[in-house]
Amino acid sequence: MFSPDQENHPSKAPVKYGELIVLGYNGSLPNGDRGRRKSRFALFKRPKANGVKPSTVHIACTPQAAKAISNKDQHSISYTLSRAQTVVVEYTHDSNTDMFQIGRSTESPIDFVVTDTVPGSQSNSDTQSVQSTISRFACRIICERSPPFTARIYAAGFDSSKNIFLGEKAAKWKTSDGQMDGLTTNGVLVMHPRNGFTEDSKPGIWREISVCGNVFSLRETRSAQQRGKMVEIETNQLQDGSLIDLCGATLLWRTAEGLSHTPTVKHLEALRQEINAARPQCPVGFNTLAFPSMERKDVVDEKQPWVYLNCGHVHGYHNWGNKEERDGKDRGCPMCRSVGPYVPLWLGCEAGFYVDAGPPTHAFSPCGHVCSEKTTAYWSQIPLPHGTHTFHAACPFCAHQLAGEQGYIRLIFQGPLD
Repeated sequence: MFSPDQENHPSKAPVKYGELIVLGYNGSLPNGDRGRRKSRFALFKRPKANGVKPSTVHIACTPQAAKAISNKDQHSISYTLSRAQTVVVEYTHDSNTDMFQIGRSTESPIDFVVTDTVPGSQSNSDTQSVQSTISRFACRIICERSPPFTARIYAAGFDSSKNIFLGEKAAKWKTSDGQMDGLTTNGVLVMHPRNGFTEDSKPGIWREISVCGNVFSLRETRSAQQRGKMVEIETNQLQDGSLIDLCGATLLWRTAEGLSHTPTVKHLEALRQEINAARPQCPVGFNTLAFPSMERKDVVDEKQPWVYLNCGHVHGYHNWGNKEERDGKDRGCPMCRSVGPYVPLWLGCEAGFYVDAGPPTHAFSPCGHVCSEKTTAYWSQIPLPHGTHTFHAACPFCAHQLAGEQGYIRLIFQGPLD
């Protein structure tokens, strides 16, 4: 991604357009980030522009003619209207934009390989048995190479032959100005939050983005033939905090500007050390509790804080009130006797999900991921697409569906007695 010039002159930092972060991962993929498959992907200005824009439209092509056009060494989108008729739109090089492609395919045109997110999965093997609903060439993002570096999203990506094919069954239509447009099978949904991605953010409305970047209301179900209504007052321009759903994984778009106001991993580590320095104690065993280091974010530590999700009282792990039930099943809190799940607490390590730099005082329920109050309040009100036509709020760090009245709780720590 870096040109030789940039490597030789580190001061010439490449322009960053933004980052895509996959919801459901706490800083990295379960088995580690590898190559184009990782939990977050930074989009940098390319040494040489690779964007494309529509040019010639070939109408009423026979399948043979369509194939001949598609075989040219340039990008094209084919819309199959019937067995006898195909419309092919040729795309030409655009020196003003950079193109980035996202999808399940590991072929070279895909810059960021995304696979289905399984809530709470601890290893990639957990996700392998699932029949994927993410398209191999799911979507493309086109970024302007000059300020303000606007990023726009479009459904579908070009394959290794530089083609996008919309078959007979795909929803497609002729637009009022004579152009063609269409939707992909499971669709690309986008939600822009109101008031940006800040502590004042409110969820926006989920929309579907077409192959040409137009905005539509949602179809009745994810892959219905009938498209929604066009929403002319909205655009496919991404903003800080926009969510992109690929039917199996949801991505958060953070602009470079937005990320500059986000807490860093160093800041989160300082907050962790601050909590531990206050030496919170287990009110039953009086032993000191400590959040494990960020590298050990998947292994339960003996000093790990645990919480009763109904009341928020934080303890160390103990068998009090267990009555031989398993972890996570309902147990009585020794402090207030309220009965509910008892789970270990984990720090949220993916800084890009935080809407502010506040202290980690609240936890998502039922997973126990800890972050700032404003961050839990924000994500608890965001309806994320689930399956083909349902939505629910989920923890951004593990993708577990939120439970309880609010979906999160305030943590009540007991300080040292001395």
